[in-house]
Amino acid sequence: MILSVQELAQLQAQGGKLRLIDVREADEWQICRIPGAELIPLSQFDKVAPEKLEEDEKIVLYCHHGMRSARAQRFLQARGYTQVINLTGGIDAWSLQVDPKTPRY
Repeated sequence: MILSVQELAQLQAQGGKLRLIDVREADEWQICRIPGAELIPLSQFDKVAPEKLEEDEKIVLYCHHGMRSARAQRFLQARGYTQVINLTGGIDAWSLQVDPKTPRY
């Protein structure tokens, strides 16, 4: 499953229940992030994510452009997570299409 940045912004505005997980690394997180996100870096994802995430919750994953979050999505799906969504375009698309105050790098 995929979600556009506009769809995410609409879900957030409506108070939709979801976990927004940033899989970028800590140095990228320091530059910018989407409001409401939690950091679980891809480099630690296999160890940390199963401890922090529930299999039945709605999880939206993002990274810089969408490639690392797609890897994290496949990892979770292979372990039985049923509502895992990849944010297309990542935080770069968020900055361009939703919140231009979000720094780009």
